Amino acid sequence: MANTYTLIASSVLTSTTANVTFSSIPQTYTDLVLRMSYRTNASGLFGSNPAIRFNSDTTANYSYTFLQGNGSAAESARESSINANYMQSSDSTGNTADTFTSNEMYIPNYTGTANKPISQFKAAEQNATAAEMHIFASLYRGSSAISTILIAANSNMVSNSFVSGSSFYLYGIKSS
Repeated sequence: MANTYTLIASSVLTSTTANVTFSSIPQTYTDLVLRMSYRTNASGLFGSNPAIRFNSDTTANYSYTFLQGNGSAAESARESSINANYMQSSDSTGNTADTFTSNEMYIPNYTGTANKPISQFKAAEQNATAAEMHIFASLYRGSSAISTILIAANSNMVSNSFVSGSSFYLYGIKSS
């Protein structure tokens, strides 16, 4: 079956912003794709850990496993029963100037009431061996259809901001 992408909403920042929210997500698609290009004003190399919450859910309904490579080493980690879908390190003030993290998240069957598996691929850019790539397998255990997505510049939901030029695009996919 062929799939068709439809842009639901977008946000291209013209100033620093701590959070980006997509709300009133239509329930007429099969799957969602969230494409992001962002940089934060956190200090240090890869100084911010952005996070996503669905439906304002702050309970321990999230978990993930990831693989990471950074040019000189590889690692993996797993987190379970956490309060957000963490996206790990992102480009910040310690990285090469004007580099942005690229991130794509795929959310199948977002309208269902069962657990929602999520796949994610992310690359934090750097003109050095410290560039990082992550592949995530995540799970959201909320029982409601996803109608709101909050993207926060830092996992503690209060510190740091996305800088001007960061962009966020939410697409709906329909099977045809």
